[in-house]
Amino acid sequence: MQILNLKSFEDVRGGILIPLELNTLSFIPRRIFTVHDVPKNSVRGEHAHFQTQQLLICVQGRIIVGLDDGYQNKEYELHSGQSIYIDKLIWDYQKFMTGNDFMVVLASTQYEPSDYINNKEEFYRIIKNGT
Repeated sequence: MQILNLKSFEDVRGGILIPLELNTLSFIPRRIFTVHDVPKNSVRGEHAHFQTQQLLICVQGRIIVGLDDGYQNKEYELHSGQSIYIDKLIWDYQKFMTGNDFMVVLASTQYEPSDYINNKEEFYRIIKNGT
């Protein structure tokens, strides 16, 4: 995984953040949502997807993103204007650090509850056994 720095332009009138050119994504976004008003130091996510790929975009604040592929855990710190890609079958969580963080998520699928793996032990079993 790698953090992507997004293009931004600022002047006395404010700033413009250009998240990405859609043709540079490895998937076609089918769903876009935001995560905001999360209390400082609170954790969201804590699941994986069977099929969904996501791009997490930190628009404001500072967000720690934890990723686990079943063999290795790694944390990444996103600041305003940065994003990170999350492939399917990656356990992830986000810790919102300031209480004023704002995240936009682009997802490759429509919302489908059966796509979620919400139990970490089940996730490890799926990764280890391929089922």
